[in-house]
Amino acid sequence: MDKDKRPEVTLRAMEPEDLDVLYHVENDNSMWNISTSNVPYSRYALHNYIADAKNDIYVDGQVRLMIEKENGKVVGVIDLVNFDPKHHRAELGIIIMDKFRRRGYAHAAVTKLISYAHNMLQLSQIYAIVDVENKVCYQCLTSLGFAGDSILHDWLYCNGSYHDAIVLQFFIEKQ
Repeated sequence: MDKDKRPEVTLRAMEPEDLDVLYHVENDNSMWNISTSNVPYSRYALHNYIADAKNDIYVDGQVRLMIEKENGKVVGVIDLVNFDPKHHRAELGIIIMDKFRRRGYAHAAVTKLISYAHNMLQLSQIYAIVDVENKVCYQCLTSLGFAGDSILHDWLYCNGSYHDAIVLQFFIEKQ
């Protein structure tokens, strides 16, 4: 996608109004093969999650942000999890809702998240664990400067079989 034609996105904290979006995303079992979740979440549990989240990576050990396009419509969710304050790194997670995929929203959101991670959180590294069959995600992240060749054999179990995963790293201070 042409750099000038990439969509503008905003990353913002979760609000109670995001409950329906989170409910949809967390309960979409087609996404479970790319996450560590394999159980549905109730509205009650997600309501409490939104209410209890401090949006402070040092308190929660993670930060989850909603991805909004220009008109304020939520197109996905992006988070930093497995935060390691000693080593200044965290794992990237991102979900773009079906109807907004392949339009540049993931690229724009990860770009914003890298800036946030560097300027506000002082992280030196973000990493992602990607199914080797997820070519779209791999291409998006490598186009942003993520790199890696470490294969985690039989790392992900989905649809009755194991899949290899690749660890991709982005070293913020080297960019």
